[in-house]
Amino acid sequence: MPACAAEAGRRVGSQQQWRIRLDRKDVFVGTLHKQQDLFLAFYRFVIGLLFACHGVATLFDVLGGSQGPAPSFGQWPGWWAAVIELVAGVLVILGVATRPAAVICSGTMAYAYFVVHQPQALFPIENGGEKAALFCWAFLLIAVLGPGRWALSTRLAPPRTLTHEEA
Repeated sequence: MPACAAEAGRRVGSQQQWRIRLDRKDVFVGTLHKQQDLFLAFYRFVIGLLFACHGVATLFDVLGGSQGPAPSFGQWPGWWAAVIELVAGVLVILGVATRPAAVICSGTMAYAYFVVHQPQALFPIENGGEKAALFCWAFLLIAVLGPGRWALSTRLAPPRTLTHEEA
C-alpha cells in the first residue's frame, strides 16, 4: 500500500474521531441548554442558602457561629449585614423579588470586601476576602440572569398574554 494511501486512511480515521467527539460535545451542550432553567434554580438555591446560613450564624450564634463576637442588636454594620444576608438570602432561595434582593446582596458583599478586607491587602487570597468577592459576583450574576422559570414568583404569576403591539 502506498504511503499516501496509508496517510489518507489515517486522516479519514482522525476526522471520524473528531466528528464523534464533536457529536458528544453537542449532545452535552444541548442537554445543558435544555436544562438551563433547572441549573439556574439549583445555582440560585445553593447561593441563597449559603448566604442565609451565614446570616443565621452571625445573628443567632449557631452553625459554627460568627467569625468574631456576635453583633448586638442594631450594631452597624455587623447586625445589619447579617439581617440582609438572612432576609435577602431567603428571598433569593424562594425566587421572590430575586433581582432586587440579589443586587442588595451583591452590594453588601462589595461593601464588606472594600471596607473590611481590601485595606489589609490587595488580593482576596491575601486579605481573607474570597467569600465576599465570590458572593458579590455570584449575586451579580443572579441579578443579571433573573430568577428563572423555577422561581416562586414565576410560578405564582398569572400567565401573560401578548398584545398586538408586543408581538
